Amino acid sequence: MDGSRNLAGRVGRWSARHRKTAVLGWLAFVLAAVAVGAFVPQAQLTSAEQTIGAPARAQQILDDNGWAEPASEMVLVQREAGVPEAAATAALTDLVDELRGTPEVANLVSPLDGAPLVSADGRSALVTFDLAGDPDDAAEQIAPVQDVVAAVAAEHDDVRVEQFGGTSADLALSETLDADFQRAELLSIPITLAVLLLTFGALVAAVLPLVFALTAFVGALGLLSLTSQIWHVDQTAQIVMLLIGLAVGVDYSLFYLKREREERAKGAGPVDALDIAAATSGHSVLISGITVMVAMAGMFLTGFSVFTGVASATILVVACSVLGSLTVLPAMMAWLGDRVEKGRLPFVGRRTADRPGRFWPVVLGAVLRRPLVAALVAGGALVALAVPAVSMDLRAEGVQDLPQDLPVIQTYNRITEAFPGGPSPAEVVIEAPDVAAPQVQGAIAELRERALASGQMNEPIAVEANEAGTVAVVSVPLVGDGEEEASRDALATLADELVPATVGSLDDVTAVVSGGTAYSVAFDELMAERTPWVFGFVLVLAFLLLLVSFRSVTVAVTAIVLNLLSVAAAYGVMVLVFEEGVGAGLIGLDGTSAIVNWIPLFLFVILFGLSMDYHVFILSRIREARDRGLATRDAVAQGITSSAGVVTSAAVIMVFVFLTFVTLSMTSMKQIGLGLAVAVLLDATVVRALLLPAVMQLLGERNWYLPRWLAWLPSVRHEPAPVPAAAVVPVPRREVVDEPLVLSGD
Repeated sequence: MDGSRNLAGRVGRWSARHRKTAVLGWLAFVLAAVAVGAFVPQAQLTSAEQTIGAPARAQQILDDNGWAEPASEMVLVQREAGVPEAAATAALTDLVDELRGTPEVANLVSPLDGAPLVSADGRSALVTFDLAGDPDDAAEQIAPVQDVVAAVAAEHDDVRVEQFGGTSADLALSETLDADFQRAELLSIPITLAVLLLTFGALVAAVLPLVFALTAFVGALGLLSLTSQIWHVDQTAQIVMLLIGLAVGVDYSLFYLKREREERAKGAGPVDALDIAAATSGHSVLISGITVMVAMAGMFLTGFSVFTGVASATILVVACSVLGSLTVLPAMMAWLGDRVEKGRLPFVGRRTADRPGRFWPVVLGAVLRRPLVAALVAGGALVALAVPAVSMDLRAEGVQDLPQDLPVIQTYNRITEAFPGGPSPAEVVIEAPDVAAPQVQGAIAELRERALASGQMNEPIAVEANEAGTVAVVSVPLVGDGEEEASRDALATLADELVPATVGSLDDVTAVVSGGTAYSVAFDELMAERTPWVFGFVLVLAFLLLLVSFRSVTVAVTAIVLNLLSVAAAYGVMVLVFEEGVGAGLIGLDGTSAIVNWIPLFLFVILFGLSMDYHVFILSRIREARDRGLATRDAVAQGITSSAGVVTSAAVIMVFVFLTFVTLSMTSMKQIGLGLAVAVLLDATVVRALLLPAVMQLLGERNWYLPRWLAWLPSVRHEPAPVPAAAVVPVPRREVVDEPLVLSGD
């Protein structure tokens, strides 16, 4: 490849020549980024930014009026059929007496005070209260309350007495979910190291990509503190950042290191091997990284702050990985030389470019002999897997995504069954100069009366106001589970009919309907509006990048279509598993459910970016062989065979890392993990080994079609520049490790 027109080659050669400067510069960059992260706190998403539509407007009203959401809890007192009512009444009485005497309890309401907190069948009663003091300190205040509830439950063991609330649920869930994520993070690193050891057969070569990926992630995490001042982030952004950072960092290292080892095995000297790796694999890393960042940038078009935070975090970690791949990796490889082979495993044989293994060449030979059959079989299989995605059912993330075996979740489900909509009601946020004014109070009373008369809303309807009297929140339980059509119909009745006819009709009064169901409706509407724009943005820019890189309309279109097929097939598998229950027991699912509504778009941008890693790398090898004058069939065979080992290793790492998320308790994490793992597996096997070579064989010379009116595009050869004869000096491999580098082509 012409070094004068290859940025990656020029940077790689400079880094190898100035390896001390490059390595120390990278370490200084990472340490500086860590220092920035330590001194500049990350700007977290505000409550209003975490929601959209009417719920966002409602939250903004609350924030502007200094609303402090109280730490509310409730206790269910429930008797089974056959247990006398007197037993439940005794338990309820003791519970109320004990809680009233607990300093941490405030604003207690119970059926004993005449509140409508008894279920329709008379077997269940609720006691509601707030935790006294600052809501931010609720986690420290709740223990005495839980002890009281547990003591009453033990004394009345014939009646169910169970507590649920935001604070108690958060404490119970945090322990489980934190353990889940720690397990996933701890599993991902040893899995990655194990695959790298099998790939290289040497400890140093295996550790280098992993250490590089982790330093790139640490550096990006520090810089996230700066970018978060513009695009606020939450914990989701950091989780995705680690996932993507580990994947691309290891991938880029693999591409670079394997190519350098391959050229050394062919007889090139250490300088020339590194020069070729920088100009070829380095170029692939640059194009691949830009494509991944373009795909991630599509999330900015959603207009959803959670997605923009994730986009900024992932773009940052990919940019750091690309920067490090072009600078510190060549420097480290130049410094290590053949010492990268130290710590060889005794039972792992050396696999070189001359002995790439037998499996892929055999498969590829069969595909190239019968390309039409291979294309129909592979393409048909992907289409068949994608068909179930047509019936994909989407829903908002909710309690059903959490571990159902946790006692606190089981309590929530019992409360929902006895008091539909009670634990997560719709909320009418009312802003007025004085919410205690007679006309406002009269309108609220009328709203309550009409809500109950509609048959779509239930008790307990509660009203809370701030101390200044400028905001009131009316909690209105809706029928259904909050996601089903009945709940959405009830929300429409509340927002479009009841509120405008009551509190919404008053002068100087603003009334906005919020709550979980309102958020789900708003999110669905936003995704329906923005998803086509995101897809179009990602596909068009990816096409342009591939067109410029490979100077072929056909190659660009083929790569995009094949990537879309693998993503669609992953969608279909998700529907089969999570909606149809196929193999659900294998991943710990207790039952079927819909796909969480934000996951398809999220997976598209992630998968499209990651899949391009493989395609750019493979297509670069094919184009490189083509530039050397090989026929298309031979170029395809050589390109895919030579890249088989590194792509397989990279895919195995990604698949296993993603599968660790399938072990998590949350259904949404299982869906993400399975979707990513399936797509990468299909892309690295069916698409790369069968469909891509078959399609390129069928297209023949049309693979390189470029209209005349695009002839102005820059020409970038994917073949390493010829090494001057004077530079090819056979030197014993072990003796050149510490010699100064004299780079060819400079």
